[in-house]
Amino acid sequence: MTSSVIASARRLVVKVGSSLVTNDGRGLDHARLALWAEQIAKLIALNKEIVLVSSGAIAEGMQRLGWNKRPRALNELQAAAAVGQMGLIEAYERSFRQHNLASAQILLTHADLADRERYLNARSTLRTLLALKVIPIINENDTVTTDEIKVGDNDTLGALVANLIEADALIILTDQPGLYTADPRKNPDAEFVHEAVAGDPKLEEMAGGAGSSVGTGGMLTKILAAKRAARSGAHTVIVSGREPDVLARLGAGELLGTQLIATQAPLAARHQWLADHLQVVGKLVLDAGAAHALKTQGKSLLPIGVVEVIGDFQRGAIVACLDESGRDIARGLVNYSADEARRVIRKPSVEIEAMLGYVDEPELIHRDNLALL
Repeated sequence: MTSSVIASARRLVVKVGSSLVTNDGRGLDHARLALWAEQIAKLIALNKEIVLVSSGAIAEGMQRLGWNKRPRALNELQAAAAVGQMGLIEAYERSFRQHNLASAQILLTHADLADRERYLNARSTLRTLLALKVIPIINENDTVTTDEIKVGDNDTLGALVANLIEADALIILTDQPGLYTADPRKNPDAEFVHEAVAGDPKLEEMAGGAGSSVGTGGMLTKILAAKRAARSGAHTVIVSGREPDVLARLGAGELLGTQLIATQAPLAARHQWLADHLQVVGKLVLDAGAAHALKTQGKSLLPIGVVEVIGDFQRGAIVACLDESGRDIARGLVNYSADEARRVIRKPSVEIEAMLGYVDEPELIHRDNLALL
């Protein structure tokens, strides 16, 4: 590819990591925030729509509270987020105001995106803000999140937002130049990856472990975020946020960082919502035949193809479908409760009524309510 995918993209999600926003945990880097605001203003002048996903609330809160080490206790993390969010958003608002740009704060949890009505409301709000040329600044709502409802890292949140608004591209600004074939700090033979296909399994093998002590994401979360964003057709660029004028140069077509290209056809909106469920209340383990039928033939999931039901769920819940090796292959809306499903698995659909006393649907999950991963 001879130019950046950002040049032709109209709707962009820009994700900024904690170490960049807070100058490696020393407090908000106001000068850098001002530079990004200036560059985003240039992109908007090119008729691009921008959504900003920014980490930094907990790190800024730690600095304001005088904490040198990221706490582990949930209540302390929530307190730090509450304190830090004030400074983070105020700093962004002041920076954008210098360019006559309005901004808005949106705090999300996975629960907001998992509920269909709240998902659609969030999408409508974001689209309205973009139409008004307001810059939405999104962060996970760390003041109320628990393990059950959190996204977990803002790389993933950036991908979920890209899917939510059907963005053309996701830019992940990090403290590294991009992706290498190995950790360049440990392997002198590591080569820089300029371009690859999002979702290529080899990328996950290349990615290292956790990042800095300030943030929660490493290169692996960025690779997985690119894979997720590609489901809605969004390309991803992983690039250093310390590169001079990085956003404006990408917008002008310059090749910077690692470009991960989305090659698959975008999922329809309803299937995208299903696929984006990070957390599910139950799982169905499929035999080889059923897994093959789902993946290659677009079939519905019948009871006879399920070998195990895991978890406790009600009819209409979103469950994960696993193959026999434990690999997650699909998400779907299940037609029967966990107890009912356990009674009918390994049986042909014609026996459902005899087993349960009624038959609602012949499938455990209809193909219209199923999204492959």
